[in-house]
Amino acid sequence: MREPIREPARPVRAFGQGLRALLPRGLLGRSLLIILLPLLILQGVALQLFYGNHLDVISRRLAGGVAGEIGLVIEMMQRMPDPADRAWLFRDAAWRLDLALAFEAGATLGATPDRAAFLPLLPLEGDLAHAMGERVRRPFDADWQSDRRSVIIRIQLPDGVLHVEAPRKRLFTGTLYLFFIWLVGSSLLLFGVAALFMKNQVRAIRRLAGAAEAFGLGRDIGLMKPEGAAEVRQAASAFNRMQDRIRRFVAQRTDMLAGISHDLRTPLTRMRLALAMLPHPPEAEEDVAALTEDVEEMERMVASYLAFARGEAQEQTQPTDLTGIVRDVAQKARRDGALVVVEAPDSLVLPLRPDALRRCLANLLGNARKHARRIAVQVTEIPRGETGAWAQVTVDDDGPGIPEAQREEAFRPFATLSAGGTGLGLAIARDIVRSHGGDIVLEQSPLGGLRARVRLPR
Repeated sequence: MREPIREPARPVRAFGQGLRALLPRGLLGRSLLIILLPLLILQGVALQLFYGNHLDVISRRLAGGVAGEIGLVIEMMQRMPDPADRAWLFRDAAWRLDLALAFEAGATLGATPDRAAFLPLLPLEGDLAHAMGERVRRPFDADWQSDRRSVIIRIQLPDGVLHVEAPRKRLFTGTLYLFFIWLVGSSLLLFGVAALFMKNQVRAIRRLAGAAEAFGLGRDIGLMKPEGAAEVRQAASAFNRMQDRIRRFVAQRTDMLAGISHDLRTPLTRMRLALAMLPHPPEAEEDVAALTEDVEEMERMVASYLAFARGEAQEQTQPTDLTGIVRDVAQKARRDGALVVVEAPDSLVLPLRPDALRRCLANLLGNARKHARRIAVQVTEIPRGETGAWAQVTVDDDGPGIPEAQREEAFRPFATLSAGGTGLGLAIARDIVRSHGGDIVLEQSPLGGLRARVRLPR
């Protein structure tokens, strides 16, 4: 027998996603939540225990005492109907019991309100009603609003209405206020101390993250000063050591490449000179031209390889007008015979390594010029959420393009998808763009050919 297919618990999953959406995203907020949430739960449990037990017992006892004294006064009024005796009783109750009494002969109470419909903040009204029902057992009404210092209680007697003015302090204890102030005050104090402490810790982590981001973009930020907790200091020290190792590696690689450049270019130069000095009989003219072209191609390959391996790492970023660089590169491409149309704002300044980016755009336009008749370059600015904006450069052409399955392959070094070239142009372009913190992708162009879309962070 096949088991029924069970639907996933979508409400539970949706509740979990909603709860995660309410949680703070930052480390500071989550740390404070971890510290304060158990404290608030503990304080809430303590308040509930105090409110539900201690305060409830005290409130019942106070209400029972007032209701018992009122019941005693009513019994004595029934036993002493003489007006002089009642006057003595009222004076003695005001002095000894702190109850202000007045009798309205022949009066009746109105409709007694339904106390069950009210939900008071404190259990005072309910405890007083319960105590009056047990110890007085007569219709009554209590006014808690007319006087801020007293509670006016009206009791229906056979011959009239007895008015009793009882001080609120006889029905209410100020311990709750003190306890509540202590709870709130201690929570705020702990929150302030935790926020100050965690802010310093998070600030050190943010500085480390910013330094790592800047170093990844090729900016010289120098050594970080370790600060914060021991683990954060350890991470900062490890980051400084990593910077030093990477700088040494880049310096060693640059020195090695300089030596390779010299060693390779020297024999190529001798070969060029030898070809130039050789006699050129008519029957060998074509062979000499082919050899000269091969030597020039080898020189271009060596120069391209060195530029790719070097990655323009020695150049520092500086505020640069991207529009100006694009127009300069486009103008040079026009001098080489390309038809280039540029659409860009008047100015778009962002931190760049100008020579490296100029080489990147020159490679893109050079590739387009080899395979297309028309090139369109557009510079725009697009948002990227809360973190700022992107500067975007698109290079479109009307050439044959590159199939979608081979576009990523085109970025690999020495990948030649068409005749001619060294296969390093797009690899160098992507290396330069990614060193700026951006990226470059290949897409289908509206002109029918290939689109290279470059995004750089502002």
